[in-house]
Amino acid sequence: MSQSAETLLEVRDLQKWFPVRGGLFGRGGESVKAVDGVSFDLRRCEVLSLVGESGSGKTTVGRTVLRLASPTGGSIRFAGQDITHLSRRGMRPIRRRMQLVFQDPYASLNPRMTVGSIVAAPLEIHRQGGSRREREERVAEALRLVGLLPQHASRHPHEFSGGQRQRIGIARALITGPELLVADEPVSALDVSIQAQVVNLLLELQERLGLTVLFIAHDLAVVGHISDRVAVMYLGRLVELAETRALFAAPRHPYTEALLSAVPVPDPAAKRTRIVLAGDIPSPMNPPSGCVFRTRCPYALPDCAAVRPPLREVAPGHFKACIRDDLSLRAAA
Repeated sequence: MSQSAETLLEVRDLQKWFPVRGGLFGRGGESVKAVDGVSFDLRRCEVLSLVGESGSGKTTVGRTVLRLASPTGGSIRFAGQDITHLSRRGMRPIRRRMQLVFQDPYASLNPRMTVGSIVAAPLEIHRQGGSRREREERVAEALRLVGLLPQHASRHPHEFSGGQRQRIGIARALITGPELLVADEPVSALDVSIQAQVVNLLLELQERLGLTVLFIAHDLAVVGHISDRVAVMYLGRLVELAETRALFAAPRHPYTEALLSAVPVPDPAAKRTRIVLAGDIPSPMNPPSGCVFRTRCPYALPDCAAVRPPLREVAPGHFKACIRDDLSLRAAA
C-alpha cells in the first residue's frame, strides 16, 4: 500500500474511565478503566489494526478518538488540530472528515428508511451535496463504489443480505469524503463466506481513495491480510505495536504469542501448539498492579507486579510493554 510519512491522528496517553455509581451493593466512587493510557500515531493512507480479546477496550478507543465519547484524560490530535476538548459545535466540521463503520449491519441501519435516505443522511446533516438531484447522484455513485446498484436506493434494509447491508453502511460512511475511517469489527457479524468479500472491498477502497483506516478486530487472520501495522490491546492498555509482518514473524509480548497461536491454519496436517491462557481476564475496575497481563502470563516474574512496564521500542518500529527481554516467543504458524 502507498503510504505517507505525514501523521493524520496522534493519540497520547488516552484514558476513558466510566464511573460506577450506586449498584446492587451501593458501591460508588469506582471506575471501569476501559482505556488506560493508550498512545499511538496513525499515518495518512495507513491501515492500523487494533486487536485483542472482547473487553480489552478496542471499541472504546475507536469511539473516543472520534469524540463519540469524551476522553477522561490524554490528548487526541487530528490533522494537527487538538480535538480533545472541542465542543459539539467545534467538532461539527471535523466529523465529516472522520467516519465510523459499525459492527452490526442489522442494528446500524434504520429499517423504516430507504437505502437512499440512509446513505444521503450525512450529506443533509453536514449540508453537503447541493440540490436534491445532486445528492441523488452522489448516493448512486457511493452505491456503485461499494458494489451495489443505483436502483437499490429505493429499497429498504430488510431486502438485503448481511453483507449487502454492511456495504450500505460503508457507502454511508464514505459519502462525505472522509480522511479517517474507523471500522469497528466490520466483518464479525457476517458469515465467513462473506467476510473476505467485505475485507477485500475495504482494502480496495482504502487504496483507491487514499483512506486512513483504524481497523478494530479480534481475528488476527483478517488483520494479517489488511493491516500495515498492528496494535495489541489487553485490559485497556497497548502491550505491543509493530508492522504486521514483524509482529507475525517475531512477537515480543507473551499475550501476542497466545493470540497468534489461535490463528487457524489452512492445513489439517500441520502440527501446532495452542497456548491456552490460565484464568479469566481481570476486572477493568480493579486491574492488577504492574503488568496487567501478569496474572495470566506463563512467563511472569515477581518483578512484573512491581512496575507498570511502558510501551518501549525494542526494535525499529517495534514496541512492547514487557520487562522481559530474554524471551524467545513463537511466531504465527
